[in-house]
Amino acid sequence: MAFNDDSFIREVNEELRSDQMKGAWRRFGRYIIVAAILIVVGTAGKVLYEYWDDSRSSGAGDQFLAAMKLADENKNDEALAALDKLEKEGHGAYPVLARMRAATVQAQKGDAAAAIAAFNEIGKDNGVPAAVRDAARMRAGWLLIENGSYEQVSAAIEEMAVPGNAFRHSAREALGLAAYKAGNMAQARQWFQSIIDDAESPRPVANRAQMMLDLITASGEAPAAQG
Repeated sequence: MAFNDDSFIREVNEELRSDQMKGAWRRFGRYIIVAAILIVVGTAGKVLYEYWDDSRSSGAGDQFLAAMKLADENKNDEALAALDKLEKEGHGAYPVLARMRAATVQAQKGDAAAAIAAFNEIGKDNGVPAAVRDAARMRAGWLLIENGSYEQVSAAIEEMAVPGNAFRHSAREALGLAAYKAGNMAQARQWFQSIIDDAESPRPVANRAQMMLDLITASGEAPAAQG
């Protein structure tokens, strides 16, 4: 799915001008989440690729690529079986990579609860490199936006929404969307404003944050008092 930020935001602004805030969220909310998840997946993919590249071995690598191909072909049960075998028998980075991919396949199958549990388990495993743990927790956080509460999203990822963390932009956006979905507009405004205030925020993330601030304003939520 391809996104054009300028035309997408222009359409949303037209919805805002027509004073149909709830209709705008129903129409665009899922696309906002999908667009943001693409950035999360891209960042996590980079982390996982570097981890894989540092530890690859030809036999396990071939098995992992074969399992990924099965998942891409929506042969999810076969992919999960192959990944389970690789998790148990693989060497180097492959057991962890297999766990991450298996959790993604669970989400692909529509079993969000299983995917969240798997990502959370990886995120708490001190035997896994910190960057991979963060990637897993971030994936769990995004799944929880649609399948959990704001408190659950916060518990999963808020400690990553700090300066210097590679996932801070995605974490802040996920927290803002979770707060918005929960009806906590003041909290949502704070998270989206923190994205705008961070000069290092990627432009697509900053654009979506500004759009969400516009939605909040259109809903009648006054800006937070400056102190």
